[in-house]
Amino acid sequence: MSGDDSEASSRYHHGDLPRALKAAAVELITEKGAAGFSLREVARRAGVSHAAPTHHFGDSAGLLTALAEEGFRYLYDALVESHREATSAADRLIRIARAYVSVAHDHPAHCAVMFRADLIRRDDPGCREWGDKAYRELASGLEALRDEEQSDLDVEEAAGLCWSTMQGLVVLYPGMVEREIKHATEAGAEGWTPESIQDRAARYGRLLLTGLSRSPGA
Repeated sequence: MSGDDSEASSRYHHGDLPRALKAAAVELITEKGAAGFSLREVARRAGVSHAAPTHHFGDSAGLLTALAEEGFRYLYDALVESHREATSAADRLIRIARAYVSVAHDHPAHCAVMFRADLIRRDDPGCREWGDKAYRELASGLEALRDEEQSDLDVEEAAGLCWSTMQGLVVLYPGMVEREIKHATEAGAEGWTPESIQDRAARYGRLLLTGLSRSPGA
């Protein structure tokens, strides 16, 4: 047994197996994506029997749901922290956008499963609770924008637009950067560096705000 496996087994005997299994799952998904996930490989990386994940999480959906809940906790905490020093409703929403993509960038394995209804149990109480809390942070920011501008903004519609835009950016950003690097290389733009995902989120957020600040049909 390797040193890492011995350490994982030590954590198991101290009652820390669930965390060890989640850490192994994060490592595996980060390397191979959600399609490469298997309980047997998670158990191998954690240095425990192949039956251990089933004992603690029931099945693959159980373990992935636990990761999704953890991801929503990370997201909620980041969204709350992001706008503590916001100077306006618009500034608050831009900070939320930056925080959202930062969480996805820092926790790609969690993000890979958080919105996968085919992989997790979306009706799990913990997952639903923290997902709703994260959503409420965005909705609250949009409500503040509506009230600040005294507009008739449809908060639910706007929240769907904002959330899907940021999630779309998370998915598309690597391809965007790859394409831009290729174009810069072909143009001989030495020293060019791509725009960070956080800065791009802020820029796209400002574009969204331009539209959200107008009344429907305007």
